[in-house]
Amino acid sequence: MKILMINGSPKARGNTGIALREMEQVFAQEGIETELLHIGGQDIRGCIACGGCAEKGRCVFDDLVNQTAAKFEASDGLVVGSPVYFASANATLVAFLTRLFYSTQFDKTMKVGAAVAVARRGGLSATFDELNKFFTISGMPVVSSQYWNSIHGRLPGEAAQDAEGLQTMRTLARNMSFLMKSIRLGKDAFGLPEKEEPVRTNFIR
Repeated sequence: MKILMINGSPKARGNTGIALREMEQVFAQEGIETELLHIGGQDIRGCIACGGCAEKGRCVFDDLVNQTAAKFEASDGLVVGSPVYFASANATLVAFLTRLFYSTQFDKTMKVGAAVAVARRGGLSATFDELNKFFTISGMPVVSSQYWNSIHGRLPGEAAQDAEGLQTMRTLARNMSFLMKSIRLGKDAFGLPEKEEPVRTNFIR
């Protein structure tokens, strides 16, 4: 099994990285392979709603988004970590996720998603909620921990002093490992849930 981990912080070795590496250690103990991508410092533009991906099967902007698509498809789970900026995720990360989720046509049902938010103090819940929406619109089960998936720290390295936050990350990783393994057993025994043809309701005529 494999988990793709996305670090949305511009600082690869900052507090978001500390949180994700704490999870990585647990995944290794659980026998789950991980790949960590650092995208927070990349030059990634936002979606322009051109619809080109529906024709090409990939985003019209050929950058890290298209390079990540196959890795996302091959993964059993996705972890997304972000620092908090004005009670929101890093704009680069949001642009990346918007294009990644919208331009990829493969079925994401039952891939497991986990969001991690990192802040000095406030805005964690809003960012956590923002990131989870990418999962819930895609049929991806969302992983919980013993508290909201967050950790505190302002200066690089301070998150290592948040004992509760680190424990939250370890619990999150254990829960994610259990859920992924359980879903694998369920898929082998019962297959994926039946899907109906999408119904699009639009009240503007």
